[in-house]
Amino acid sequence: MDIMYLALGIVGFALAIIIHEVAHGLAADRLGDPTARLSGRLTLNPIPHIDIYGTVLVPLLLFLFRSPFLFGWAKPVPIDPYNLKNPKKDAALISLAGPFANIAFAIILSIFLRILLVMYPSAPFFGLFFNLININIILAIFNLIPIHPLDGGKILVGLLPNKEAHQIDAFLNRFGTILLFFLVFPIFGGTSLISPIMSPVITFFLRLLIPGFSTI
Repeated sequence: MDIMYLALGIVGFALAIIIHEVAHGLAADRLGDPTARLSGRLTLNPIPHIDIYGTVLVPLLLFLFRSPFLFGWAKPVPIDPYNLKNPKKDAALISLAGPFANIAFAIILSIFLRILLVMYPSAPFFGLFFNLININIILAIFNLIPIHPLDGGKILVGLLPNKEAHQIDAFLNRFGTILLFFLVFPIFGGTSLISPIMSPVITFFLRLLIPGFSTI
């Protein structure tokens, strides 16, 4: 049973990051950039989306480090800013689409869970739904951290005036990955620096979406 739930967890994790990237591509397509669609990236087939670092190595390292959060990313969908009418603003909207899709998927899963609990009060499937909802919420919140290469960095740049946006963008392009490493990996006393910030937000969403979460 544990092996089955582990396998389902891996599949659920892959599905979450694929939905995330497809949402970016769909948003770009709606805003005038068909690059992702023409590249065959608007698909739930995992093969075109696999990134050796974000899909495999980072989640594995976080697991080995016993991080409280397991997250990663798929291969980013290709975006051509020259196809966008307002590249800075539209890039922020495209970036926001990924976390939004994960939260929307978590809400849909929550609705199905509540319906199934009415039909099957013994809830043999509760753990599976809990893990799927948890993965999608963590992925959404994590990606909203305002640091490159995460979506939050592009959203921050899109919200700032042009001068400040260029300065912040240049800084995050140079140091974002290093900052993210120190924030995420539990190298300071066995816990990550971002954990005290992310945990309350994640708990808030899980209490809304998972029946009885506060008593788990």
